[in-house]
Amino acid sequence: MKFRHVAAASATLALLAAGSARADALSDFYTGKTITVIVGADSGGGYDAQGRLMARHIGRFLPGTPNAIVQNMPGAGSLTAANQLYNVSPKDGTVMGLLQRGVFSAKFTNPQGVRFDLTKFNWVGNLSAETGVVIAWANSPFKTIEDVMKQEMLVGGTGPHIDTETSPRMMNALIGTKFKIISGYPGTTDAVLAMERGEVQGMGDWSWSNVKTRRPDYLREGKVRVLMQMSTQKEPDLPNVPLAMDFVKTPEQRELMTLFLAQKSAARPVVAPPGIPADRVKAIRAAFDKMIVDADFLKDATQAKLDIDPAPAAAIERVIEIFAKTSEETGAKLRDAIDPKFSK
Repeated sequence: MKFRHVAAASATLALLAAGSARADALSDFYTGKTITVIVGADSGGGYDAQGRLMARHIGRFLPGTPNAIVQNMPGAGSLTAANQLYNVSPKDGTVMGLLQRGVFSAKFTNPQGVRFDLTKFNWVGNLSAETGVVIAWANSPFKTIEDVMKQEMLVGGTGPHIDTETSPRMMNALIGTKFKIISGYPGTTDAVLAMERGEVQGMGDWSWSNVKTRRPDYLREGKVRVLMQMSTQKEPDLPNVPLAMDFVKTPEQRELMTLFLAQKSAARPVVAPPGIPADRVKAIRAAFDKMIVDADFLKDATQAKLDIDPAPAAAIERVIEIFAKTSEETGAKLRDAIDPKFSK
């Protein structure tokens, strides 16, 4: 009996020592390091703002409290950043990324641009779900989404595989809207300024959280109208604004719209490259989970006028599972629905 007690105590001490050694090794590795957060979008927009918010705080929760900086890497709806993270970035736990949600469906919508396997990334967490809204400038003739089904509406586009363009194409293909996309704007901020200048009449998909927090004057002063929501459920403060899903007519249309909107439930995914040692992946995920409930982080988000709805890695893995189960036939239909030919 005494021997068993001694053996058990020895085993417990060995586990504690091993855990302490791992913690010390992680602290030794990260001390003095700088974490790079690659943001797969241009500076000045919502992704950039949330990436910088994370960079200000994530180091506090990692062993060794490293510093963190942001590197903007726009291009192809974050495919440039995703390819960089997967193939080029160091696989040692010193680089993370904040990607645009279009990467989830990219194997169907832009297969030639994909040089990564979603299932092999180390997913860290999600900074926010998102509801996209159709916005019309107040002096435009568009008062309801039905008006956009009757006459052409000019909207600003920021890239063929970004929501500002894919969402209006999807609506044109599935519910009969007549959006005409004026592409070529570097980022959402530029497209919004184009709307102010009268170059376009609205936005085919603009984050509702960004409208509320970054341009509240538009709502307060009645400069814009909200015509429709791109989401699976209505925002509490938009009870009378219809959902895009309200206008689909066939089971196939519903399936494609549901698949497209699944990405918005993990709209701001944070990722680390594949091949990182398991203990560092665990430390990064633990740091993220602690950060998103931290009072100082949440206060900073509020002061920066960022509407966040963070969640751990499981939120992203559910979306990846949906796309992993999607057949090639359905994926091809999704691709066709948002192909640029529908904007012409």
